[in-house]
Amino acid sequence: MADLFGDDPAPEPSSGPRPLADRLRPRALSEVIGQRQVLGPEAPLGAMLESGALSSLVFWGPPGVGKTTIARLLADETDLHFVQISAIFTGVPELRKVFEAAKLRRRNGQGTLLFVDEIHRFNKAQQDSFLPHMEDGTILLVGATTENPSFELNAAVLSRAQVLILTRLEEADLESLAKRAEQELGRPLPLDASARAALINMADGDGRSLLNLIEQVAAWKTDTALGVETLTSRLMKRATKYDKSGDEHYNLISALHKSVRGSDPDAALYWLARMLTGGEDPRYLARRIVRMAVEDIGLADPQAQAVCLQAWETYERLGSPEGELALGQAVTYLALAPKSNAGYAAFKAAMVAAKKSGSEPPPAHILNAPTTLMKEQGFGAGYAYDHDAQDGFSGQNYFPDTMKRGSYYQPVDRGFERDLKKRLDYFAGLRAKRQGQDKGRSN
Repeated sequence: MADLFGDDPAPEPSSGPRPLADRLRPRALSEVIGQRQVLGPEAPLGAMLESGALSSLVFWGPPGVGKTTIARLLADETDLHFVQISAIFTGVPELRKVFEAAKLRRRNGQGTLLFVDEIHRFNKAQQDSFLPHMEDGTILLVGATTENPSFELNAAVLSRAQVLILTRLEEADLESLAKRAEQELGRPLPLDASARAALINMADGDGRSLLNLIEQVAAWKTDTALGVETLTSRLMKRATKYDKSGDEHYNLISALHKSVRGSDPDAALYWLARMLTGGEDPRYLARRIVRMAVEDIGLADPQAQAVCLQAWETYERLGSPEGELALGQAVTYLALAPKSNAGYAAFKAAMVAAKKSGSEPPPAHILNAPTTLMKEQGFGAGYAYDHDAQDGFSGQNYFPDTMKRGSYYQPVDRGFERDLKKRLDYFAGLRAKRQGQDKGRSN
C-alpha cells in the first residue's frame, strides 16, 4: 500500500520492520490529516460520498500531501477495486491489460478505481485512450499530478473529470501528524520547543517528508531534549520545492512581477530570493526584471529601464552570488518607481489598429519622391517641414488618408509621464489650431 501522504507504489508485504509512514497510514478518510477543503462534509469529495455519486477526479498538488492515500481510501469507501499505475512506467500494452481486466471485473459486477500517478506524463494519445472506458463506466479514473492540469491534460479528459486541488499541509496539520507519530513510537521526540518547530519547518508542508525526518530523529540515542543547533547539524534541510520549468517557476515569477507592480519592495525581494534559492537562472530573472520596467513603469520613470540593464550587466561581470545583489537593487528600484502601463497599452492598441488597417499606404505628402515618376504621382507634394513651421509643429496628418486618426498613448498623471501628458496636450491643442486655420483658408 502507499504511504500516508506519498505517491509511491504499494510495497510488498513483509515481516520485517515497517517504515513509520506505512504504520501510520490512515484506514479511513476521516483519519486523513489536512485537505479539509476537499474532504470536509460540504467539500467536493464529502458531498460526492454523501450522495453516492463519485465522478472521475484529478488531484492536483505538490508531493507528500495525500493524493495516493485519498485515492486508495476512496476505493475502500465505494467498494471499488483499486488499481494503481504510474505514467512514468506504463506504456500502451500495459494500459490495454489494465482496461481488459477492468472490463472483466465489470462483467463480474465490480467496478474499478484506476489511480494514475503523474498522469500529466502520458501523451495525448495515451490520455485519449481513457475516454471510452470512463464514458461506459469501465473505470473511475483518479489522476494525480503536480503540474497544472489546464496545461498538461487533454481538454477531453478534463471535461469528464473534476479537478481537486490538494495543498501543502499547514503547520497545525504537521504538528498533528507529529503527535500521531509520537503515539505510534510510544515516546516523545527528543527535541525542545524551538527544535520541534524547526523540524516542522524543515518538512515544508510535506507530510511524507516530516515522517521521514521524525523517523531519523527518533533513532537518536539521547536522554536530553536537543536544541535547534544540534537538530540542524544532524539533519539536512529539505530543499525548497521549486521546478524551474513547471508551475512553481511560473507561480513565483508571477508573484515577483505583481509585487513590483504593487509597489511592495519587501515582497518583491522575498520572491526574488525564493527563486534564486530554488536555483533559478539569474539571467532569466534579469530579463524578466527588464520586462517589468518596460511594461509597468514605462515612461513614468525612463531611468528604470537603464537601472535594470545596468544590473543585468553588473551580474554578467560579477556572477553569482555577488551579482545577484544588483538584481535585488533593481527590483527594489522598480517597486518604488512611479507606475504606468500607458506605453504598453498604447503599443498593444497600435498593433491592433495595424492589423485591422491592413496595407493602407501612408498619405502621399509624407512619401519621398526620388524619381520624376513619383513626383508626377504627387509623392511629397504639400509636405510641411516641421522645423520651418510656427512652434516647430506643422500639425499635418501622418495616418493613412482613409483611416481615422488614432489615439493610443494616454499617459498617467504620475512621475515623468506627468510632463509627457502636458506635452501631449500641448501638441493636441496646436494640432487643433492648425487644422482650424487650414479649414478657414480652404473656405
